Amino acid sequence: MGKITATCGKKYFQEIFWRLCIFFHKFAGRMKYITLPDSLKGDTHLSFYLAMEEYVARHIDEPDCFFMWQVGPTVIFGRNQVMQNEVNTEYCRQHGIEMFRRKSGGGCVYADKDNIMLSYITKSDNVPFTFNRFMTMLIFVLQKLGVQAVGTTHNDVMIGDRKVCGTAFYQLPGRSIVHSTMLYDTNMEHMLNSITPSADKLQKKGIESVRQRITFLKDYISLNIVEVKAFIRQTLCDGELQLTDADVVGIRKIEQEFLDKKFILRM
Repeated sequence: MGKITATCGKKYFQEIFWRLCIFFHKFAGRMKYITLPDSLKGDTHLSFYLAMEEYVARHIDEPDCFFMWQVGPTVIFGRNQVMQNEVNTEYCRQHGIEMFRRKSGGGCVYADKDNIMLSYITKSDNVPFTFNRFMTMLIFVLQKLGVQAVGTTHNDVMIGDRKVCGTAFYQLPGRSIVHSTMLYDTNMEHMLNSITPSADKLQKKGIESVRQRITFLKDYISLNIVEVKAFIRQTLCDGELQLTDADVVGIRKIEQEFLDKKFILRM
């Protein structure tokens, strides 16, 4: 399983893609863009946005919600991963890179201000459908930007044979949360040194380095990162829902779980 590269596979993917695009156009107006109150100023940690996803899922009565965010240098690893096996903790501490565990599965990711983090919350509890819809939205946006992006069976978005966007997923009662890291650009030194993929993993993929299997969106478009975020929002959302200060208090309460060392270290 991997990229859909065979001719018949490409035709099948294109057929599914355009059918989903039709569905997307029909229902896109239901998706609300979630914003924070003006009172919340300054940089916010990744733990806050993970808690914000969960708060929106539990308390905002909209069928489909979406928001984007950016964070300072941070490593985020999956719910089942052993931190010490995936993260170069010494390097992270030396360079002020924060480390957090998320509740979704998947691998370890480095993020910074040059990435665009995307969060999608929906009432659908159909896992394949939810993933397909989110992937379709991402690919649709990139195609509109003139980028020849495709999806994979591992729920990654590729440009050519290189990954530009990865996704992860988890469920709450009656809700699904999908989040994604889009590589507009990044600090390659931090990415290469903060994450420690095993030699076996690299050998299996036939890859000599992380840099050889990723690409940056900035190399394919003329828009800056602010313009890309505005384009994504304009393309995918119809309407805005601004959270209140009381909502932020609720988010902060959920955030405490993501800040708990027992949760981060799985003690």
